[in-house]
Amino acid sequence: MGSVRKASAWLGLVDDNDDERYYDDDYSEGTESPDAWVTDPRVKVATDTAEEKGRRIGTVTPDSFRDARAIGELFRDGVPVIVNLTAMEPADAKRVVDFAAGLTFGLRGTIERVANRVFLLTPSNTEIVSGEPAKNREDGFFNQS
Repeated sequence: MGSVRKASAWLGLVDDNDDERYYDDDYSEGTESPDAWVTDPRVKVATDTAEEKGRRIGTVTPDSFRDARAIGELFRDGVPVIVNLTAMEPADAKRVVDFAAGLTFGLRGTIERVANRVFLLTPSNTEIVSGEPAKNREDGFFNQS
C-alpha cells in the first residue's frame, strides 16, 4: 500500500481493505464459469482475420526432405512460403529446392532466393513489391532535384 493511501486509511478517509483490492473470493477458490475465457464475438483472432483476407505467410525450416510436404501443402493453399534451408545438409537442401521449383512451376508461382539458403515461394495471385532503396528511386523522399 502506498504511503498516501496508508495516511488516508489512518485518517479514516478510505477503507483499509488492502487485501480485497488484490484478491477476489471467486478467484481464490478456483471457481470459474465455463465461459470465462470466451472472447467477444465482435473481436476476431488475428489468424482468423488474416486467413479470411488471404494475408498469411508461411515459414518452414525443414530438417529433412520429409518436411517438404508442409511446404507443398501451404503453397497449394495459396499461401506464400519462406523456406529456410540453413539447418539442412546440402544434398537434402538441393532436393528441397528442386521440389520447390517444380511446385512453383506446376502451380504457376515464382521462387526467389532471399538470402543464402533461404527462398520465397509466391503463388500466382501474389505480387512481390520490390524494396528499392529510396536513394535510387526517382520519387524518393530525399530527392532534391
